[in-house]
Amino acid sequence: MKVHTIFRIAVLFFAVLCRQTALCQLSVSKDSSIPNGDKTIELYKLVNENGMSVKVTNYAASLTDVSVADKQGNFGHVVLGFDSLEYYLGKHPKLGATIGRFANRIRNAGFSLDGRTYHLDKNNKGHSIHGGTKGFNLQTFDTDTFYTVKDTAIVVFKYRSIHLEGGFPGNLNLSVAYKLTNHNEIILEYTAVTDKPTVVNLTNHSYFNLTGCKESVLGHIYMIQADSITPVDSTGIPTGELLAVAGTEYDYTSPLPAETRIRKMGKGYDVNYKLNKRSDSPELAAVVMEPISGRVLKAYTTEPGMQFYIPSSNMNYLVGHDGKTYGRYYGFCLEMQHFPDSPNNPQFPTTSLFPGETYRQTTIYKFETIIGAVP
Repeated sequence: MKVHTIFRIAVLFFAVLCRQTALCQLSVSKDSSIPNGDKTIELYKLVNENGMSVKVTNYAASLTDVSVADKQGNFGHVVLGFDSLEYYLGKHPKLGATIGRFANRIRNAGFSLDGRTYHLDKNNKGHSIHGGTKGFNLQTFDTDTFYTVKDTAIVVFKYRSIHLEGGFPGNLNLSVAYKLTNHNEIILEYTAVTDKPTVVNLTNHSYFNLTGCKESVLGHIYMIQADSITPVDSTGIPTGELLAVAGTEYDYTSPLPAETRIRKMGKGYDVNYKLNKRSDSPELAAVVMEPISGRVLKAYTTEPGMQFYIPSSNMNYLVGHDGKTYGRYYGFCLEMQHFPDSPNNPQFPTTSLFPGETYRQTTIYKFETIIGAVP
């Protein structure tokens, strides 16, 4: 047998072992890049010792891909995304993007802070949503650094949001760190500082699909650690009240599939939950399991709220990883956040940030496999 053939077999054998055992080496590297005006869009790949891989880009500081094993050891993509960076510049529903300066909605696109009134972009039924027409999801961040330390691979992106960008006051310096650990955790750490009083509410807009993006997410089993939601009016703006979930279609305090409820409602979910939080440390917010693959996603956060989002819109115009076309109910979002329209609801946890203070948020998406029911 020729030497190069033996070498190819050896490489293939090691690749299979890497995907099935803990023989992979923790690593992070630049995968590719493309020019975009005077900026360069870069893609980074993080791999842990279990063979789990994550890809992130400095365009919108986005999570573009997560590949993780099912209960049989077979790897699959579990977030909606594209194989080519160019597609992120086109039309898509903010796949994997960092959302800001204010995630979710602000009533009438305005708020008052420190004696001044600010007017924002009106980009959602007369309101402001997700930072306006040029939110963080459309911005190219700078890559600050990427490295490995102990059991963690890390990429850090930074962005300076200038005073009155989208109407928001203050120059905001933002840092977003993506970390992949050998415990199959994706850790998102956000920090931000401002030079003027402002409001900040950041989140990640990844659409998860634990089937490996093969089917809809209606058959997933969901459990949400929340006893109440912030109900909204017909335009999606909170009424300012809290509504107990008991006895409603929003009650996922026990593990349940979403399909029956969604079929009955005739629509998906787009609702903010008030999490049952006891501290400012990361606590369990939600558990989602896909019975056939055995994949489990456990989500932890420091935030007081979580937007649970399963869109009913048909995403068949999106051709994702490995040429897969997406469809209706094809992803679920667990958007860790403060409450919508908090600047106009002083009874909600504050989103105000002042000079000398530091905004901090930690969100963790941990992947496991299990045979049987959600624990």
